[in-house]
Amino acid sequence: MSNSWPEGVGRRVLPETDSTNAEAARMASGLGGPCWILALRQTQGRGRRGRDWRDPVGNFAATYVTRPGGPPDQVALRSFVAALALHEALVTVTARPESFALKWPNDVLLNGGKLAGILLESVGQGAQVGHLAIGIGVNLLHAPDPEQGALRPVSLMSETGIAMSPEEFLDVLAPAYAKWEHQLVTYGFASIRQAWMNSAARLGECIVARTVTDSHEGTFEGIDATGALMLRTAQGRRTIPAADVFF
Repeated sequence: MSNSWPEGVGRRVLPETDSTNAEAARMASGLGGPCWILALRQTQGRGRRGRDWRDPVGNFAATYVTRPGGPPDQVALRSFVAALALHEALVTVTARPESFALKWPNDVLLNGGKLAGILLESVGQGAQVGHLAIGIGVNLLHAPDPEQGALRPVSLMSETGIAMSPEEFLDVLAPAYAKWEHQLVTYGFASIRQAWMNSAARLGECIVARTVTDSHEGTFEGIDATGALMLRTAQGRRTIPAADVFF
């Protein structure tokens, strides 16, 4: 464990599990505080909307599980905290800030290809969130086969020549996450929002946002105070809380 490991945060490394988010749900009730759960092999990883997340051995699969305060819409802003932490960790290990960008709502790009994804899952208790699981997958060594219509997947190794283990990457990511979580709790979402937009992919450019029922094309103007996508279309500005984005 790194000397910079955040105080009060647990760390569990598992040889194998089905899904680190599922493991977080099973462990949550017995945890005394926030905890990182890292699996060296994940057999049933999940992406957004139930998609499979392919996870060859050597890639990073981990979940940060915590019991945050506040209503669900505020808790969900941790997806941007996680994205900023990932961006910082990747820049730290590569010293290549120009190579990385954040793709709304939950991906990290390297040289224009998909390197990492984030999946938030929560269990609620009335108007509060009982626990929050922030699942993070990073293609450290291997890039999965491309899917039709999706961004090409890339790996840290293939694009930069840098090889590191999941445990080594977690030692960099955990303190970065603690830093940005402190920023959110102390100063609110405004500073997180600005920092995220500073590294946003295709800001000011034409993109397509597809919801379950509609497709919208327009200029990506950023995110609003709730984290929703702001898109300037021929029909005017649209604010889209959930969608898949295509370039």
